[in-house]
Amino acid sequence: MAKHSMNTPVHRTFSRTLVELSPMTRTASPLLFAAAFLAGCGSSAQYKVLQKFPIAGGGTWDYITYDSTGNRLFVSHQSQVDVIDAATGKALGTIKNTSGAHGIALVTEAGKGFITAGLSNWVVIFDLKTLETVGHVPTGTKPDAIVYDDGSRRVLVSNGDSNDMTVIDPFLGRSIGPVALAGAPEFIAGDGKGTVWVNLEDKNETLMVDPKAMEVKQRFKPEGCEEPSALAMDRASRRLFVGCGNKILAILDADSGKTIKTFPIGEHVDAGFFDEKTKTSFSSTGDGKITMVHEDSADAFTLAGVINTQRGAKTMAYDSANDKIYLPTAEGLPAEATGPSFKGKQWPFGQFEVLVVGK
Repeated sequence: MAKHSMNTPVHRTFSRTLVELSPMTRTASPLLFAAAFLAGCGSSAQYKVLQKFPIAGGGTWDYITYDSTGNRLFVSHQSQVDVIDAATGKALGTIKNTSGAHGIALVTEAGKGFITAGLSNWVVIFDLKTLETVGHVPTGTKPDAIVYDDGSRRVLVSNGDSNDMTVIDPFLGRSIGPVALAGAPEFIAGDGKGTVWVNLEDKNETLMVDPKAMEVKQRFKPEGCEEPSALAMDRASRRLFVGCGNKILAILDADSGKTIKTFPIGEHVDAGFFDEKTKTSFSSTGDGKITMVHEDSADAFTLAGVINTQRGAKTMAYDSANDKIYLPTAEGLPAEATGPSFKGKQWPFGQFEVLVVGK
């Protein structure tokens, strides 16, 4: 979950009537830049909000995870995780006692799921079939983003207030230890070969980390990027897509850290994914947008459109088999809201729900 400041400045075919921004446009005023961005976006009318799945109860939200094996959604919901059917929205169960729930990682081969409980400073381990809690693993302070890295076969946890990453063996259900990062980590992405990258939001850095050696290998500073949060990767071309708090998507060479290109995105980015089939990155922002950028080649990229979602829909999960995007949010958020809260104060809102975006 990105710390947000209100003052901080897919096997498919896309319609791509696009405009490449010139160097002069990229250095022009913010108004001209925004106008060029909107003019450059191809129509994304193919994607729209198809359904809304209501979820009972109040409280804040953060990450959402899609389970392709069971066609389920795991939705963080303050002190619990709601599990719903991804096709119908039917409630399938609740994993409780996850105080300050943020992220959910699923390890199918271990038969377990892992939830960061940000207010308890631990990870809750649950059984993927029964949804019963089967264990806890201590973490650093304020565990937030969590992923399963298939390259190292480790669960990795970003601890926002202790400036480190907890490495967990999901098969033994225990911590291997922390990796000191010297900054507040956000999301993590891996290449499937044992190397991962993590954003440091307070240092404006993206780090290359070896989770088996338990060490930082390199530190990159994405050009033009402030408060990096969301992170996705094209493993084939080894390109990183870094979502930044100053409304920028920075595309990096994963090995050298060179910034290849930047694009404007919406306000309060908190999730990204890369669809290998269509070679398209998606960045969700709390102002109710998903920005798509198409990878024409490893060094050439174009804006592919903007999908309109709903205020507060800052995180997302993707079902690649059915080309569906799922985003948690709530009805009735104020016009200035980009999430459930701001600087520790919860916004007033109505029905909690998951949006289903597709064609």
